[in-house]
Amino acid sequence: MGALQNVRDKIRRKGLRRVARTLWERHVFYHWELLWMERDLVSAVPPHNLRPHKPVRLVTITEDNAVAFARHFGDRVQTMAELAREGHTGHMYLDDADNAVAFIWGSKRDYLDRHYYGCTFPVKEGEFFEFGGEMTPSYFGTRLSVDAQVNLWAAMQAQGCNKVVDVVETHNVPAMKLHLRMGYHEQGRVAHVYCLFGRWKFFRETTYSGSRLEQLRKPRAVKTAAASA
Repeated sequence: MGALQNVRDKIRRKGLRRVARTLWERHVFYHWELLWMERDLVSAVPPHNLRPHKPVRLVTITEDNAVAFARHFGDRVQTMAELAREGHTGHMYLDDADNAVAFIWGSKRDYLDRHYYGCTFPVKEGEFFEFGGEMTPSYFGTRLSVDAQVNLWAAMQAQGCNKVVDVVETHNVPAMKLHLRMGYHEQGRVAHVYCLFGRWKFFRETTYSGSRLEQLRKPRAVKTAAASA
């Protein structure tokens, strides 16, 4: 009865079509398109109007301090410790109570994503793969989304990298807009992830020309010169 009531509540909040689609993707089939993006590590980030945030402290993630994720990311503690043990570079941001409120990762070698997509993302010499960026809702729309990336770029540049690459899901519009705001460029490659019955995954890559994100750019105001009398 509890499970049935839960489904009814979701239908009432989200609508039948959206709930049906979620159930289909979770239990039958889904197809994700991941656009490959890149940018150098020295070009300035375009101006933005993101709001300030409460003070936070940047700490490098280790096996020993991963417990800081317990309050806001309780299901990620072991994953964070595992990634640190594998040698990836992770930054977390702690609030005044030493709880992690945001994190982001970088890998200098091919990254096998065992925790989410299930595929391997290849990394070339001089590049690093950025992944796992997340923060608590109270920090959405703040400068932390920019500062966390810039700080990671600096850390990876100090390790000899000159380019950041990552992937963005085509159904995640806020993430695609963030990439545009940060000055990323499309590589023209798409990593496809297929999942059948929530168990079997298949992968392939395709290419495209032009831009898949251009329609998301904010139109620039056009100034018209006043007519002379």
